[in-house]
Amino acid sequence: MDKFKNVGLFLVVLIFGILFVPKIINRISSDTIVEDGRSKSGQPLQYITLNGEAKSVPEFTFLNQDSLFISNEDFKGKVYVAEFFFTSCPSICPIMNKNMKQIETRFGSRTDFGIASFTIDPEQDTPSVLKEYAEGYDVFSQNWHFLTGDKKKVYELANQGFNIFASVNPRVEGGFEHQGYFALIDKNGYIRSRTDRFDNPLVYYMGIDQEDVPVQEVELLMEDIEKLLKE
Repeated sequence: MDKFKNVGLFLVVLIFGILFVPKIINRISSDTIVEDGRSKSGQPLQYITLNGEAKSVPEFTFLNQDSLFISNEDFKGKVYVAEFFFTSCPSICPIMNKNMKQIETRFGSRTDFGIASFTIDPEQDTPSVLKEYAEGYDVFSQNWHFLTGDKKKVYELANQGFNIFASVNPRVEGGFEHQGYFALIDKNGYIRSRTDRFDNPLVYYMGIDQEDVPVQEVELLMEDIEKLLKE
């Protein structure tokens, strides 16, 4: 009886090997394995669509840390990453800009790459304050602009332009609340992202570190910057 059981087990293992092992090997060779719970690699970056149209960054003009007017036109022909932060932020902003510094270290010497850091506290974050803040991160790229300007326009750009939430809230530490996302924009001004395991665009990349995640999204973002720079 045991002999027949062993033969049956052998046949099950053999059939599994014949049917499924080649498929697993094929998935590995074609780079379609899910990297983590949110994303997968090896796919073209998607356009973010709204009402059936690819979403582009709306026009903006703000002052940078050198008191120069910078607009979306200055980023034309460049791949760039955008964030919303404020210099006195006691929570997520230092983590976001530590990670943004990694991005600058890798791509900051390129003329076709840039970073746009929009302050959500423009009354406090004047160009001189932003200049000191940039120096604290040893910013070297000529295309990393810390931007300030009209408060209403900043919040319109965040909440309607990018759909990244930002708000004044005296009840929270620091007086402002916002999402710790990075947006990736291609050379033509369109917001792009990779897809999740269900083929839905991620839309934005988490700018802060996450626990129990095999690959931080900043690493995924840098992979995707490389892809767009080659387009």
